[in-house]
Amino acid sequence: MIILPRLYAIAGPDLFPDEAAFLNAAQELATAGVTLLQYRNKSGNARQMLAQARQVKSLLPSTTLIMNDRADLCLAADFKGVHVGQDDLSPQGARNVIGPNLWLGVSTHNAAQVMEAEKSSADYIAIGPVFSTLSKANPDPVIGLDGVRQARALTRKPLVAIGGITRANCRSVIDAGADSVAVISDLVTHPGKSAEEFLRILR
Repeated sequence: MIILPRLYAIAGPDLFPDEAAFLNAAQELATAGVTLLQYRNKSGNARQMLAQARQVKSLLPSTTLIMNDRADLCLAADFKGVHVGQDDLSPQGARNVIGPNLWLGVSTHNAAQVMEAEKSSADYIAIGPVFSTLSKANPDPVIGLDGVRQARALTRKPLVAIGGITRANCRSVIDAGADSVAVISDLVTHPGKSAEEFLRILR
């Protein structure tokens, strides 16, 4: 079973003014102590995404890198794993692409999806949104801390909570049973300083 760090950072160019700002933020996160970063690019084409992912890989050689959605680009960029959502390639389809050794994460939003993911070859399960979030155009219904507790009871796999998680509420999410918290928005402003605060709170 894989071991996830308490802070699961998610970043991509969509969150920053330009590519340079994004790459600088990724470096800041790593310098602050972030050991796992998911690269998420919802607007680029495959060629752009691969080029950018390779840049991230070269800048952060010791960081565990996860590709959002694209199992093919995970392989091409030599990332550690891929994370798929409910509307992406199925866990089995993704596993067929990446093989048995790379990490596979699956997003879930309710108990039924958690139980399905538990039976799959996923290495970890993400559950959310825990709180209201602005990072998705059409987010699923908020599950709250009770939803995290329910998910924890349904799986033995590492559990990542996501959705509206900030420095102010992250500790409560861990206390509800999550192994790790995925953070997007609260790492955008002053990424390094924010990450340091998260890591201090989550110790």
